[in-house]
Amino acid sequence: MRIRKVAQVSRSMFKILHVEDDPDIQEITYLALQLSERFEVRQCSCASEAILLAKEYVADLLLLDMMMPGMNGDSLLSELRMLPQYEDTPVIFMTARANSEEVAALKQAGGIAVITKPFEPLTLAGQIMKVLNDGPVKTRV
Repeated sequence: MRIRKVAQVSRSMFKILHVEDDPDIQEITYLALQLSERFEVRQCSCASEAILLAKEYVADLLLLDMMMPGMNGDSLLSELRMLPQYEDTPVIFMTARANSEEVAALKQAGGIAVITKPFEPLTLAGQIMKVLNDGPVKTRV
């Protein structure tokens, strides 16, 4: 599978589909990304909600929590990949379990980066822009 590169220097706005079951992390992420004015963020609190939204909202980037009730982040990614508009959309996973094996498995599942929770809200937008500009990374963000 080839992952499309979304960042271009002249591009001013990126659409993100963020899926996170924890309302506090969801709000912190939203506020952190809105500070940059580079992101349009749509959020869902579960995989089933994300699948429904993905049918009408085409994001440039998927930002997926790994541990959610019902369906984890890599399973959700597999479901989203079945939609033509998401077959090559870049994904960044967010997880509290980020040992080297977990990170390698998430990259194998299609992640271009892994952001470890807890994350620094003030640097989140910059981390994501760096990944978008540089392409897949080999180490944790």
